[in-house]
Amino acid sequence: MIYTLDEIAPLIKEWTINVRLPEVRDEMVRRYYYRQLTDATPASRQAELDKCKADPVHWFNQWVWTYDPRGMAFGLPANLPFVLRPKQVELVHWLAERESTQTHGYIDKSRDEGMSYVVLGFFLHHWLFVDGFAAGVGSRKEDLVDKKGDPKTLLHKFRDMFSKLPDWMKPNGFSQREHDNYLRIVNPANGATITGEAGDNIGRGGRTSMYLLDEWAFVPNQESTDAAISQNTNVHIKGTTPNGVGNKAYQDRFSGKYAVFTMPWRENPDKSWSVEYRGQLIHPWYVKQQITLDDVVLAQEVDINYAASVEGVLIPHEWVMAAVDAHIKLDIAATGQRFGALDVADEGKDQNSFAGRHGIVLQKLKSWSGKGDDIFGTTQQAMDLCVENDFSQMYYDADGLGAGVRGDARVINEQRREKGWPEVTVEPFRGSASVHDPEGEMVESRKNQDYFANLKAQAWWSLRLRFQATYRALKGMDYNPDDLISISSTDMDKSEYEQLLVELSQPTYSKNGVGKLLVNKQPDGTKSPNRADSVMICYNPAISNLSVWEALGS
Repeated sequence: MIYTLDEIAPLIKEWTINVRLPEVRDEMVRRYYYRQLTDATPASRQAELDKCKADPVHWFNQWVWTYDPRGMAFGLPANLPFVLRPKQVELVHWLAERESTQTHGYIDKSRDEGMSYVVLGFFLHHWLFVDGFAAGVGSRKEDLVDKKGDPKTLLHKFRDMFSKLPDWMKPNGFSQREHDNYLRIVNPANGATITGEAGDNIGRGGRTSMYLLDEWAFVPNQESTDAAISQNTNVHIKGTTPNGVGNKAYQDRFSGKYAVFTMPWRENPDKSWSVEYRGQLIHPWYVKQQITLDDVVLAQEVDINYAASVEGVLIPHEWVMAAVDAHIKLDIAATGQRFGALDVADEGKDQNSFAGRHGIVLQKLKSWSGKGDDIFGTTQQAMDLCVENDFSQMYYDADGLGAGVRGDARVINEQRREKGWPEVTVEPFRGSASVHDPEGEMVESRKNQDYFANLKAQAWWSLRLRFQATYRALKGMDYNPDDLISISSTDMDKSEYEQLLVELSQPTYSKNGVGKLLVNKQPDGTKSPNRADSVMICYNPAISNLSVWEALGS
């Protein structure tokens, strides 16, 4: 359904005035009285300092303020109490984990999720309370790192949060003239510092406890910067919105070398609120982005889609997002058979992945490392998932390592039979095999055997058609409910769900020398999309025939 800005803007204004503004007012009043109590005696101030030092989340939620003038037209103040959203609380704990384990991290995010404010606030907390703490921040241009008075710069955000703290929380002996310099701010009481760098100079300014590389995907000369930062700190945090797949940021994100933290707009209650409008449940904030942003910008910077600008993407990210909870949007009940699917990994960086669906609705997704285990253990875990979730049939990748699943499944079923436990029907999926229904036409006027190079390409194309049909159905076009796909956002682990939304748009397609379609699921610099592979197997076009014959034989 198409909306106009004139329709959406009043909905946003109404929500801001009736919901957001009262929340802010209540929080400002609460903080006023909290400060009055804390300021009462030296003992109460010291108790608060001790509590803040031990708990950065408490410190954020009592004392940190942020600056955002965009809501002033609706009555919001420009200086707002910084109350961490649930995802931002998770980020604080994740940063603490990076610090305690001395491991690097990668943050990918929707635009304007407050990532830099949270990381800089975490640095400010340590600058205040941790003796000798040294933070570093870097971005592609110096004007983005430090330019006094410019609220978009990193060190201005740090200064702004610091300036609004009560005087008794600031370091003894701190002088703005002496200790707050260009690209460097010093705590004279404990020797803590924060320094800024830009461009080719990132990472060359000494040693730091933690380092933030802001908008990493847009930093030039990423290889040399990476080399420099490796000698600067044991904990660097690369935070960014996507910028395509042809850069080191993309490789870092999917390399398996970084702890990854994702901040999608859907987990921001100030953006994900919804209303029923014209008979549809919509997210007005997101609809406004759809209206005002270019499709590629929307996909990259709002939907965290790395492949938005890549040619030949098999399943466009817009289609993937449309399929999220599509059965709810279209009022379609989950009916039909229940299937599971297993993509088998080796003992390296790839992971085993299990997907399960009820009819058109994807309800289960689970991944685990194959390291230290064998195919039997992987098969056992997948079949247990089938039994636990009432999936009567399971399909598995029978090429390569997965070839051993059939024999292991037979042994496991025999063991289950002896104990009187339910069995699972296990069937192979061989992507390298010939196409299903070779004389049929998945693409009009083209026989399957003439259009697809193998069953893998055909199965991926079949999945593409499901996403396309779902996208069109939500645009008001006619549809057959059985041809759609819906990804349930509530029935699977959140991290698995987030990774799947990215992986589904990773594969690309091309033609071989005789004009048959090929699918490249792993473009250069990427990891195998195991979750998306398991979903592809779970919806592969050969399932329908196998299910029919099994039903007839029972």
